[in-house]
Amino acid sequence: MLAAEMSSEAQPLGTRGPRFNRRSPFYIGLTAAAGVAVTYGAVQVLTALSSILVLVGVAFFLALGLEPAASWFVKHRLPRWAATALVFLIVLALMGAFVAAAIPPLVQQAGDLVNQAPHYIQQVQDHSSAIGRLNDRFHLQQRITDTVNGSSGSVVNEVVSAGTALFGAVADSLIVIVLTVYFLADMPRIRTSLYRLIPHTRRPRAILIGDEVFAKVGAYVLGNVLISVIAGAATFVWLEVFDVPYPLLLGIFVALLDLVPVVGSTIAGIAVAAVALTVSLPICIATIAFFVVFRLLEDYLLVPRIIGRAVNVPPLITVVAVLLGGALLGIVGALVAIPIAAAIQLLTQEVLYPRLDEV
Repeated sequence: MLAAEMSSEAQPLGTRGPRFNRRSPFYIGLTAAAGVAVTYGAVQVLTALSSILVLVGVAFFLALGLEPAASWFVKHRLPRWAATALVFLIVLALMGAFVAAAIPPLVQQAGDLVNQAPHYIQQVQDHSSAIGRLNDRFHLQQRITDTVNGSSGSVVNEVVSAGTALFGAVADSLIVIVLTVYFLADMPRIRTSLYRLIPHTRRPRAILIGDEVFAKVGAYVLGNVLISVIAGAATFVWLEVFDVPYPLLLGIFVALLDLVPVVGSTIAGIAVAAVALTVSLPICIATIAFFVVFRLLEDYLLVPRIIGRAVNVPPLITVVAVLLGGALLGIVGALVAIPIAAAIQLLTQEVLYPRLDEV
C-alpha cells in the first residue's frame, strides 16, 4: 500500500530517498570494509599472477633497452616493423656469433675441469699447499662429504627438479623474447596510450617527463650490458696472462654477474680469486687486487661516462634500491632497481617537489 502511494505518473518508480550521510558510522564502516575487500582481492590477484607479471616486466624492460636502436632505424626512414626485425636480427646474430665462438672452448675447459678433479682433491689433502691449509683450518672436505652423503638419498628428486627448472627457464625465456618483440614493435602505440591516461591540460609536461623516463631506462640497459662485457673481457685477459685455468668460462661468469649492480662483481671476484688460489697464493692476491682496482675504475670511470649522465642516482639510493629490489624479486628486482629508482627520483624532482614548494 505504501509503495502504491509513492508512485506517480511523473515518477512511476517513486521519488529517490535522501542521500547517505557520509559522516554516519554506517557509511564510514561500509566504505572501509569495501576498501579492505578490494585491496585484499587485488593482493591475491597480483600474488597469483606474480610470475607472469615478472616476465611481462622483464620483457618491457628489455624492449625499452632496445628502443633507442629501433628509433634510430625509424629516423632513417625504415618502417617500424622493419626496424624491429632488424634490431632482433642483429641481437640474434651477435648471440649466435658469441655462442659459436664460446661453446668449443667452454666444452674443452669443462672437460679439463673434470679431468683435473683428482689433482684438486690431492691438493686439498696436501697439507703444505694453500688449499690444503685452508682445508685444515675450515674442514672444507669434511663439509662437502657430509653434504653429499646427506643428499645421496634424494639424487633422483634433485635430477627431476633440475630438469623441471631447466624446462621452466627455457619456456620463460621464450615468453620473454616473444613479449619483447611485441613490446618493441608497439612501443609508440603503448606510449601514446599511457599518455592519454593523463588529463589533457597536463599531458604536454607528462609527455616530456615520460620520454625522459623511457630514455633513462633505455640508456641504463645498454650501458649496463656494455660495462658487463668490458668486465668479462678484462677478466679473461687477466686470467689468460697469468695462466689461471678456465679463463673464458670465468670471464663469461663475471660478465653475467656484473649485470647485477653493487653485489654482482664482488661475488664474481671472490669466485675467481678462489680459482686463482689453485695456481698460487700470490696469483690469488694479485687477482683480488685486480678486481678491487677494476671495481674502482667501473664505479668512477666507466659508469659515470657510459650511463652516469642518463641515470644519475646517488650511491646511497643505489644500494638501498638494489637491496629492496633483490629482497622483493630476487635477481630480476636487483637488475631493474636502479632505473626504477632513477624514474622515481625524476618524478619526485619534477612533480612532487614543485607542489610541496607551492604549499
